[in-house]
Amino acid sequence: MHTPPAPPPKIVHATDGTQLATYEFGDPDAPTVFLLHGFASSALANWHHTGWVRDLVRAGYHLIALDQRGHGASDKPLSAASFAMGTLVDDVLRVLDAYLINEVGFVGYSLGARVGWRAAHDHPDRISRAVLGGIPDGDPLKRFDIADARAHIEHGVDVTDRLTGAFLKMAKAVPGNNLTSLVALVEGMRDGEQPSAANAPLQPVMFATGSDDHILEASRALAAVTPQGTFFEIPGRNHFNAPTSRDFRDAARSFLAHAL
Repeated sequence: MHTPPAPPPKIVHATDGTQLATYEFGDPDAPTVFLLHGFASSALANWHHTGWVRDLVRAGYHLIALDQRGHGASDKPLSAASFAMGTLVDDVLRVLDAYLINEVGFVGYSLGARVGWRAAHDHPDRISRAVLGGIPDGDPLKRFDIADARAHIEHGVDVTDRLTGAFLKMAKAVPGNNLTSLVALVEGMRDGEQPSAANAPLQPVMFATGSDDHILEASRALAAVTPQGTFFEIPGRNHFNAPTSRDFRDAARSFLAHAL
């Protein structure tokens, strides 16, 4: 079976009026899996171009994928206030309501996994089980130098912080990204509540992190304090190329099958 062609996005309006681009694949009468991408990526780049859509549709799922605000074909707010975690979770719920879907399996990577953790904890009636890829405990954006990034964007100043430079380089590589909006996202999410044993989801959660990702042990530790957490180490992958792993896709598909 070939990968289904990417449809034009369907627009859902968020609570604050932000236009959210969504994509639908598969039989609407089949069990639904919600797909949420990582920072500076998009629904199609993270899930469609990497084989996830093909494999999950082949496995009998109906898929809804969202370009998170600030990404892809969705609106790109410039204010940090537009990117609070509660707002990102509310965007997920608005999309589910727009598609008239009560309950889903959830697959999120990196930023998408962060949002999925909070959504699964706060709305267990809407998310039956979750696959969270590339998620550690603690705040991975804490080291991002916002002032350094803004000086680079606005005045062309060289970025001195290595991590900040890596994030900006990744963001620039994706056509259509608005760096000012993505920096606002980092600022908006900073210092919020972090994943921990105190706010762990109670439903089944599969954690998956690349063997070459520096957050591997932190992610494994987070799985250990999650009541129904399991952990999958993605062989030979780092944080940026883990979504392309067939091993990751196969493990996720097997995990989700228990909900059928």
